[in-house]
Amino acid sequence: MILIKGGSFVNKKSNLYGKNVVVNDFYIGKSEVTQKEWKDIMINNPSRFKGDSLPVEMVSWYDCVEFCIKKSIKEGLLPYYKIYKDSVDEFNKSQFDSIKWLVKKNPKANGYRLPTEIEWEYAAGGGQLSKNYSYSGDDTVEEIAWYWRNSGDTILIEKWDYRRLEQNHCRTHPVTSKKPNELGLYDLTGNVREWCDDWYEDDGIPRGHFRSQRGGGWIGLELHCKNDDRGYFEADGIGPDQGFRICRNKV
Repeated sequence: MILIKGGSFVNKKSNLYGKNVVVNDFYIGKSEVTQKEWKDIMINNPSRFKGDSLPVEMVSWYDCVEFCIKKSIKEGLLPYYKIYKDSVDEFNKSQFDSIKWLVKKNPKANGYRLPTEIEWEYAAGGGQLSKNYSYSGDDTVEEIAWYWRNSGDTILIEKWDYRRLEQNHCRTHPVTSKKPNELGLYDLTGNVREWCDDWYEDDGIPRGHFRSQRGGGWIGLELHCKNDDRGYFEADGIGPDQGFRICRNKV
């Protein structure tokens, strides 16, 4: 975990630059959660691409919340989340989410959690050390990210086509194998998309259909790898390019 010094957004390419948004100090994972870290807590390994140093993927938002709870308990921390599996979250309006567990949060807890979208974008953009990059650590995506063009056997130069990605054996890569951003954080751009804590907001209003995710992944186009690009997915959704990293409050 790396301590991120809070403050207002100084990255001029951020969605939130100049909008009087202030982030508190917080801790965030140096890298995406690996399969080894996942197995140490959850025992199983749902990932499509297997390898201890690869990011865990094929995990839903609910899976990540359960990981945070179990890891917190194992380390003697107060869990940030509590899941009520016998209760339906009435705010969840998704027609595709078949789980809809009620998840409550304790903002004062010192346990592990997912980053908010604001925290994620702040960290990806370099925090107070920002150099105004479009991606997390550089303006050249190849330098800091595994994404659709460079995540396979050869560099793809054609238009995006998933069949080409499959033929090129595109996939996840070991965490921290590209260079870090200004804060020493790896893979915020590319490798796997990262779940965030929030409901996705449409026109500034959370409507209960999707959970937010950020950063693009090995399947993703350059556009979706940018720090200011906002993604979303049903909370029970999974994919071979969908992972996460963890946070903690500074208390």
